[in-house]
Amino acid sequence: MNKLLLLLTLLVIMLPLQAQEKRIFVTKDANGVLVFSDSPQPGAEEVNLTSRPNVMESTGTNLPARKPVEVEPFKIEIAQPENNGTVRDNTGSVYVSGRITPMFQRGLQVRLVVDGTPLSEPQNKATFILRDVDRGEHTLQMELFDQSGKLIATSPVTTFYLHRASVINPN
Repeated sequence: MNKLLLLLTLLVIMLPLQAQEKRIFVTKDANGVLVFSDSPQPGAEEVNLTSRPNVMESTGTNLPARKPVEVEPFKIEIAQPENNGTVRDNTGSVYVSGRITPMFQRGLQVRLVVDGTPLSEPQNKATFILRDVDRGEHTLQMELFDQSGKLIATSPVTTFYLHRASVINPN
């Protein structure tokens, strides 16, 4: 059995070295062991070696070029109140929340601009509570700043209408 494996291994190793026009013959000896030869013997069968099933073509060793990681720009928008929406609150309280994509990161800060005037210093969250807002039409906009204080995104202007009971007509 070991001789057979040795012969087959030698045959596989020698296959690439053989020219295509050479012919190989196989016979069995008195002990039943396969004998490979390049000259025909009585009772030998020709082995067809036109295909190389166990030999793979070489491939390039170069790794594919990596695409540079594209940093998605930040986007900010006002989620509440809705644009052109109506807020009904007799105390004049308005809850404002923003949405930042991609995910809000540490060090980013948000500032709310109400009717064109910044509400306060930037803060590290995108929710605000406005108190004692006058009735009528108001505009909101959010500004997003990075760690160094540079403005990196602004939301579209959102208009909302606050309805409060009137001093003149409380109904």
